[in-house]
Amino acid sequence: MEQNQELDERKRIILQTIIKTYLETGEPVGSRTISKYTDLNLSSATIRNEMADLEDLGYIVQPHTSAGRIPSDRGYRWYVDMLMEQKEQEVTEIKAQMLQKADKMDQILKQAAKVLASSTNYATMVSAPTYNRNKLKFIQLSQVDENQIIAVIVMEGNIIKNKIVTVGEQLSNETLLKLNMLLNTTLTGMSVEEINLGMVARLKEQAGTHSEVIGDVLDAVAATIQVGNDMEIYTSGATNVFKYPELSDSQSAQEIINAFEEKQLLQEIVTETLSKEENKGIQVYIGNEAPVQSMKDCSVVTATYELGEGMQGTIGIIGPKRMDYENVMKTLKTLMTELDEIFHREE
Repeated sequence: MEQNQELDERKRIILQTIIKTYLETGEPVGSRTISKYTDLNLSSATIRNEMADLEDLGYIVQPHTSAGRIPSDRGYRWYVDMLMEQKEQEVTEIKAQMLQKADKMDQILKQAAKVLASSTNYATMVSAPTYNRNKLKFIQLSQVDENQIIAVIVMEGNIIKNKIVTVGEQLSNETLLKLNMLLNTTLTGMSVEEINLGMVARLKEQAGTHSEVIGDVLDAVAATIQVGNDMEIYTSGATNVFKYPELSDSQSAQEIINAFEEKQLLQEIVTETLSKEENKGIQVYIGNEAPVQSMKDCSVVTATYELGEGMQGTIGIIGPKRMDYENVMKTLKTLMTELDEIFHREE
């Protein structure tokens, strides 16, 4: 930016200190105040010289009744642009880190399903972690074009989702900053269960003419926090069911194969496992106890693994009722521990 190019590091620190202090106190800011709030270790005379330069450049002005300075419109513009640039950079850096980690976890979970199938001789599934009851870290709204903004929604665990929101008018940078501050001040640290209708109504009222934008963004937040229908599930060993006569000689084998191909029923198993607190840890479903009816001739053993606060997934093993339960449960416990160690090693 041209404005940043004409300001060296010292001037930027002094200007930022003047603006932040003035926003907090409403009083003109003098050189002594700046020396107290910064680590520049400069004399008051040097600071006054820098302030004079900033005034000549049009970033600050001196009220005629005071020796201190206050921000000009140009100074406020520099400050708003700096805040937005910092926030966008923060989102970009977090997104890059998480995409890298997600790619590694993707490969690890695919391999985990294969190893499970090979070591147990049963059908196996591993769901990618979902973010159950997760909380909002922050929201960043940015302009895409005249009719669209993008809402970057960051959850605890630095999980990032993007949502394009259509707007009826082009929003100014000042308006976007105001909406960002409004959303983050109110919603940071909250789960979707805590965002009630009264809170939504207050946010819309505070947003004034932009209440519809707030409503659309909140819909995107709700959809992001909740477990979506695009749940990723990695499977292996579905054809192992043919190794067991009691399954291969009935319709069960084809139903299990279909479940593993379409994955909708596997999503139901994951949802069932993660939705109830008592289902955490290892669960064994025998016959009709199975979460899905098509597996009534099987035993389904599931385990919940946790990779961090709010980040949970399901490991499932499907086999005959006469499966080797001791080996299966031992294998699941080992995998849960290994996934936890791998995740924290990658942090």
